[in-house]
Amino acid sequence: MSGQYHTPGPHFDASGPAARRAATDQGIDRESAASRRPRHEPPPEPLVLSCEPHPSPARYRRPMPTPVAQILAAADELLDPARFEDYCVNGLQVPGPAEATTIATAVSANAETFERAAAEKADLLLVHHGLFWGSGVRTIDAPLKRRLQILFDANLALAAYHLPLDAHPEIGNNALLGRALGADRLEPFAAHGAATIGCLAILPGEGLTLDALTARIAEITGRDPLLLPGGPETVQRVAIVSGAGSDYLDEAAAAGAQALLTGEPVERATATARELGVSLIAAGHHATETLGIKALGELLAARFALEHVYIEVENPV
Repeated sequence: MSGQYHTPGPHFDASGPAARRAATDQGIDRESAASRRPRHEPPPEPLVLSCEPHPSPARYRRPMPTPVAQILAAADELLDPARFEDYCVNGLQVPGPAEATTIATAVSANAETFERAAAEKADLLLVHHGLFWGSGVRTIDAPLKRRLQILFDANLALAAYHLPLDAHPEIGNNALLGRALGADRLEPFAAHGAATIGCLAILPGEGLTLDALTARIAEITGRDPLLLPGGPETVQRVAIVSGAGSDYLDEAAAAGAQALLTGEPVERATATARELGVSLIAAGHHATETLGIKALGELLAARFALEHVYIEVENPV
């Protein structure tokens, strides 16, 4: 088993009489062998066995050039974007090289993200918020021209996964937030068309006080959340919809949640939270959507023996 080592026996003494007799029987004289060793030659270093688990062999493999189409096919298979009625293009948005050895991930597509990915010599950049939304591009304005030019000059491919990355039950933003809160179990939440994009996190025991829950969310996201109190002081069921999910307050109340965790609120959410008896915790649109894209990058890098770098561009919203 990993981290465990077998010895010749619990009472074996490598310097004891039994070991010396065994060495003599095999024609080995430890003391004379030591005396014959040249003085300039140091004695052999003792063997040190670590009880830490062995690192994954993938850490020691050189990055392998992998077709970008193969990497994105794996992402599509995992996230199944066809299930979602999304607001953007999921998958490849801007082509680049045919193969990749280094992938970068980030929350949002913008000029700073692209420049930093290019500086990391990335071949493929995966983001949660891509460049193209709605019905597509009608005109190319100056900011979009600059962003595209950075990608073209660096020969950097861009792909985006939006709602599929919010919704995934293992590496999705909402599932990872729920597990980080210490949930005993996660249930589907936040209907969006024929799919759900959030989760209902059931906390162990009697749950957490609202203050303790808010403090834990601050630790997870690295920022102090905005608390709009409306529910009880103890929270055992937390509805989670990362990003802009405050309009799910009604569904949270219907599901028996005492709090809704999201990224950014709308103005009407303050009154709605009070009237429904559900506290709203807004921890930042960006901050609640870092976990999923990181996890996707790590998973793909491990599967295809790629280098992976996560790019954090500070965003207080």
